Amino acid sequence: MYVVIVYDVNVDRVDKVRKFLKTHLNWVQNSVLEGNVTKAELRRIKSQLKDIVETSEDSILIYKVSTEKYMQREVIGQTKGETSKFI
Repeated sequence: MYVVIVYDVNVDRVDKVRKFLKTHLNWVQNSVLEGNVTKAELRRIKSQLKDIVETSEDSILIYKVSTEKYMQREVIGQTKGETSKFI
């Protein structure tokens, strides 16, 4: 499945969350990563994120799309991050 993860976390945890997510997904913009993962990988990502963040302060949104084929992305302005994996 294709996922987009958006996070808004305390400044003390931003680097840890970003570095962790970059091991699984492509960084596309500040606090936004996306990519293909299996259901098992997504379960591991979610589990590890729960260990990193403080749920009383932080927010992480996970958007799931069955396949990248059905996702459309439009950029207005500068493109940030690694996008070479997009077709």
